[in-house]
Amino acid sequence: MRQPPAQGDPCPMTYQPGRHFLQIPGPTNTPLPVLAAVAKPTIDHRGPEFQKLGREVLAGIKTIFRTGGPVVIYPASGTGAWEAALVNTLSPGDHVLMFETGWFSTLWSRMAKKIGLEAEVLEGDWRSGAAADRIEARLAEDREHRIRAVCVVHNETSTGVTSDIPAVRRAIDAAGHPALLLVDTISSLGSIDYRHEEWGVDVTVGGSQKGLMLPPGLSFNAISEKALAAARQARMPRSFWDWQEMIAANANGFFPYTPATNMLQGLRVAIDLLHEEGLENVFARHDRAAAATRAAVDHWGFEIQCRNPEEYSSSLTAVRLPEGYSADELRAEILARSNTSLGNGLGPLADRVFRIGHLGDFNTASLTGTLAAIELGLAARGIPHRPGGVEAALRALGGNAGPKMNATE
Repeated sequence: MRQPPAQGDPCPMTYQPGRHFLQIPGPTNTPLPVLAAVAKPTIDHRGPEFQKLGREVLAGIKTIFRTGGPVVIYPASGTGAWEAALVNTLSPGDHVLMFETGWFSTLWSRMAKKIGLEAEVLEGDWRSGAAADRIEARLAEDREHRIRAVCVVHNETSTGVTSDIPAVRRAIDAAGHPALLLVDTISSLGSIDYRHEEWGVDVTVGGSQKGLMLPPGLSFNAISEKALAAARQARMPRSFWDWQEMIAANANGFFPYTPATNMLQGLRVAIDLLHEEGLENVFARHDRAAAATRAAVDHWGFEIQCRNPEEYSSSLTAVRLPEGYSADELRAEILARSNTSLGNGLGPLADRVFRIGHLGDFNTASLTGTLAAIELGLAARGIPHRPGGVEAALRALGGNAGPKMNATE
């Protein structure tokens, strides 16, 4: 039997009633139908039932990337899909141009260097997206076409900044450069409008644990014809990540090695849920939540890490606290007081910002509950702010808190 604490000792909280609010920028909340699918009995990954599943998810995931080309699915985190994009398209010593927009673009460039590529990083300020004009200028200088690929993060999870991928594609074309375009959509896929084929992307990297509403464990490469041609010439060592073996097996609905069978069962349901809501409604829901969150932050009197309104992320909002106040202490207060988890600052933003995730499986009630928990935490920590941020968010939501319905519905 547990003994009660001694008189005067604080009573540790071992149980927090109610639902935990997971409002980090990923992993996100997993819907019950997806969890139920993942929890189904494991099936034979060489049998006909799996073949049907494989064909369905391989076709369905193309609709999320908006491509008619192949999408390879790995039993891995997004980091694995980063590596797959590089090793399938490049050769040892190849020069790649990478734009620094935050922590995850930095990690991708470090990986490139570790595996033997010459990674040139265009420095950024961690408050803005990839500058297409700077990319164009650098490519125009490269008259010998030594740069083999341009790597950009679509939605930088550490800063809440979204880069203009069509503008980057136009910059590459304007420079008359043959470089491949590789894009990370780990925190934007299924949350922010993205069009692999229409935007002329050669390899798109994705992950399961954010907008796709799955647990961590699956990652993706959407691949253009140009990237497939590059892969036939690329000489980076690869085995587990090899596209060719995957694509050959996928043609019949199978995989060249044991796949994450139960995760694929969940993926089939997640794709169905996204289509049931409608991708345009999904994106609009994220847009509304982001605008409401920014209204609350502005009312409180805080600065958003993303400096340019046209680059605001609809997946998350990174909030800068005033000098002298700890973002980590605020997050700990909110967790203890309201059972709500928020994202921490990464790299140079550690303890300077906190990140509010508004992506995946959420609604207006979960968003406003999160904002209320933050406001309670701000008051408890004595952080100067203007009360009423939740009301500001509600005003921003107004009568547009749900999808548009037809008159006959």
